[in-house]
Amino acid sequence: MHFPASDLNPEQTYRLMSGIIVPRPIAWISSVNAHGVVNLAPFSCYTFVSNQPPMIGVNIGRKAGQRKDTGRNIMDNGHFVVNIADETLLDPLHESAQEHPPEVSEADLLGLPVIPGVVVATPRLAAAPISLECRLHSVTPFGNTGAEFFVGEVVMFHIREGLMQDGKIDTAILRPICRIGGPNYASLGEIITKRGIAQTAKSVMKPEAA
Repeated sequence: MHFPASDLNPEQTYRLMSGIIVPRPIAWISSVNAHGVVNLAPFSCYTFVSNQPPMIGVNIGRKAGQRKDTGRNIMDNGHFVVNIADETLLDPLHESAQEHPPEVSEADLLGLPVIPGVVVATPRLAAAPISLECRLHSVTPFGNTGAEFFVGEVVMFHIREGLMQDGKIDTAILRPICRIGGPNYASLGEIITKRGIAQTAKSVMKPEAA
C-alpha cells in the first residue's frame, strides 16, 4: 500500500502516525489557571530533550484553533508538572482526556488529591509514582494545525521510595503505561536485558564565543 502524505487530512494523518509511533510514554500534565483551578490532561507526544539542565518536551495541539487548557495555562503561568502514571492509574488517566470547561478541575472530578509544588506553584498528583516540576523554557510551533512543542526545564524530581536502584529508575517496579493507536494502552511487558555498551561520558559544552 502506497499513498502520498498530501492526500491525508489532519485527522487521518493523526490516526496513522499514532499507530506507527508506538509505544509512546504519557506525560500526565497538571497545570493551573488564573483562578487556581487544577487542570489535568494526558499527552503522548512526549520525550526528553536535554540532560543538563534536564528538559522535557511535549507536543500540545489545539482544539478548533484554540489552545487547550493545558497549553494556555502553561503560557500564562510559565510552569507545569509532568506526572508519570503506573498501571493502577490507567482509568483516571484515560478519563482525564475528556474535554471539560476551564473552570472544571479534572483532579477534583476524578477524586485525585494533589500536593503543592516545592519549586513551582503547580501542584502534583499525590498518587503518581513520579512527578517532574517544570519551568517553561520555550514554545515552538509546528505544522498547519497550530500544534506547539512545549519545552520545560525540570527543576524538581519527585520519585516514590523504592523506585531508584543505583541512580536509575527500576522500570519493572514502576510499571508504567504507554499509549498506542486509538483508545488503547499497553503495559511494560517482558524486559529483555542485553550486555551494556560502553559510551563516552556526557559532558557540558562550553558556549561558543560571540
